[in-house]
Amino acid sequence: MDEIIKERYELSSERIRAVTDEELLPEPFGAYFRWCATFLCKGTYEDLLPEKYEGSYTNPEYAAKTFGKELGRLLSFLAYELANILPFRAEGDIEEITKINEVFLEIYGTFLQMREDGEDPAQRCSLIKDILYRYVFDYLDETMEKRIASQVDSSNDFALRIIKDSDLSDLSYLDAFGEYVNEDTRQTAAFLNSLPEEEIRMMADTFTEGFRKGFVSTGKDITKKKTVGITYNLGFERLVRAEIESFDKLGLDVTVYRHALHPAAKSGLRKIGYYGEAVNEQMDFDHREDSALFLDRAFVERKLEALRNAYEKNREKAAVYAGPARMERFGEKEFTPKIKNDSFSLSREQKALQTELASRSAKLSDEYIPADEISYTIISYPIPAIGKDFEEIFKETVRINTLPYEKYLRIQQEIIKTLEKGRFVEVKGKDGNETDIKVSLTEMSDPEKQTVFENCVADVNIPVGEVFTSPALAGTTGVLHVSQVYLFGLMFRDLKFVIEDGFVKDYSCSNFETQEENRRYIEENILHGHDTLPVGEFAVGTNTTAYAVAKTYDIFSKLPILIAEKTGPHFAFGDTCYSREEDVKVYNPDGREIISKDNEHTKKYRQEDPVKAYFNCHTDVTIPYEELCHIASVDEEGTRHYIIKDGRFAVEGTEELNVPLDKIMI
Repeated sequence: MDEIIKERYELSSERIRAVTDEELLPEPFGAYFRWCATFLCKGTYEDLLPEKYEGSYTNPEYAAKTFGKELGRLLSFLAYELANILPFRAEGDIEEITKINEVFLEIYGTFLQMREDGEDPAQRCSLIKDILYRYVFDYLDETMEKRIASQVDSSNDFALRIIKDSDLSDLSYLDAFGEYVNEDTRQTAAFLNSLPEEEIRMMADTFTEGFRKGFVSTGKDITKKKTVGITYNLGFERLVRAEIESFDKLGLDVTVYRHALHPAAKSGLRKIGYYGEAVNEQMDFDHREDSALFLDRAFVERKLEALRNAYEKNREKAAVYAGPARMERFGEKEFTPKIKNDSFSLSREQKALQTELASRSAKLSDEYIPADEISYTIISYPIPAIGKDFEEIFKETVRINTLPYEKYLRIQQEIIKTLEKGRFVEVKGKDGNETDIKVSLTEMSDPEKQTVFENCVADVNIPVGEVFTSPALAGTTGVLHVSQVYLFGLMFRDLKFVIEDGFVKDYSCSNFETQEENRRYIEENILHGHDTLPVGEFAVGTNTTAYAVAKTYDIFSKLPILIAEKTGPHFAFGDTCYSREEDVKVYNPDGREIISKDNEHTKKYRQEDPVKAYFNCHTDVTIPYEELCHIASVDEEGTRHYIIKDGRFAVEGTEELNVPLDKIMI
């Protein structure tokens, strides 16, 4: 088989080299195919940079102007897909390169035939679409098998070898990954190289210890596991190398896998795996719904079949996979995309199929990697793009990530006691913040042994600083509003949700000129294609130290969800924090069992129809302390027991939390 692939690779490469000079097609088609062929032969990420985008075939808007809307977005899809040649070239993966070469040549050959037959390509879009559809559909088995194997099989060591064997002081090692690397990534790597070894070790141990604690706190046996998957952004290799060594002491091998490249494995703008800088954020945004080209019932069923086959082939390795360990970064320059009508967009029916596929895929994954047998951890660090105070912010972030466990454990227990005095929690904003919402709480039958809030103190979810619950949906009603928040790398301004009995009823923001554009922005990036989502979590963030740092350096818009959610009350839309682990008994450090792991929706569907039970998303929206009038638990007599009042913690025993706030004089 290797010889056959090699022969196909050599033949296709030779033919493409010839296309770079051919003038067999009329313009503008000839120029398009020559550009594509040249890119396949010697293209670089520089060809895709934003300054070239207005006149780039990867730009659906430009392609539509050049070829017409329907044909233009098909050819733009192909041009965008060709960019995958760059990481495959770095890996020396001639099989994947050959697939890209051959689909390009098939479409080129089709255009030559249409010229011969006197046909107008714009009238034969269905033929071009069919070729691209088959390109995605026909390789599903191989695509899914490689994807699953990369996650659970540590013998897939392309990235591991770079991390473990390179001279990290020579920053040229970054180019070996085949990702786009800009100056900011190199500066990140250089900065980590400047840190003392003991600090790197401490950071690594914080990360791996958080992962270990996740197993301990939920009563799971980590000794049954053999692998853990690290995902991160390039530039942090020195830290990742230390983490690999720390995980080795826990008896765990590490997988480090690239984000999905093939369109069948992608998930919109989300990147799961290791990756470099986005070479062109607007380009990625424009192609976020390219799956509209191939997402139909046949694709859904075929992908699920391919996914099951992939898990079966990797059954033993999947069984000993311990879960993901994710390092995130923050500080990127703000990006607000331009919405273009010439991009592919999912129809209503396709969005329903996408939701179904996500639910059934998660259920299938749970068969081979049961959620109640694994754990995870997440931590985040800033990058130089955050500004001139980068080094100070980095040091402060390390401090935030290592705040004392015992202090927050004690303080948060006092907050929980006060919250549980009420039948519901009332959250109100001030000074232009229109938040006014009532949060219903799960009833306890035995308060001595039960609790509805988890005391979260930095095991899986670093840093410390929140108590959270899964609200009862009935009665959870009102308005949630934040002046600005940064979610999934995108800025949302004046974001507002109207909640009725626990579900989103209406929503708006002010990013764009028209309400239609604003609603679509929220639908795609917060609701993730759902008509509505439930409130899956309500939490009170207690990390005032992180808040003070954000205020001091004016970086609220840069904070990742991981830290931002600890800097005020937050609401999560989608699944609960215990999704697919509702039956696992979880206890607070005081010995009481957490009983608020379900809500009415999950209770109704999770046994009989899990596809309907879960939404496969969980998005936190945080209200800053300074925008809060109060948070209070309200008992049956209507008495308010204040947790936060006028931006300050009001529970006896929480005075220490106000010290960082007083220092910045909000």
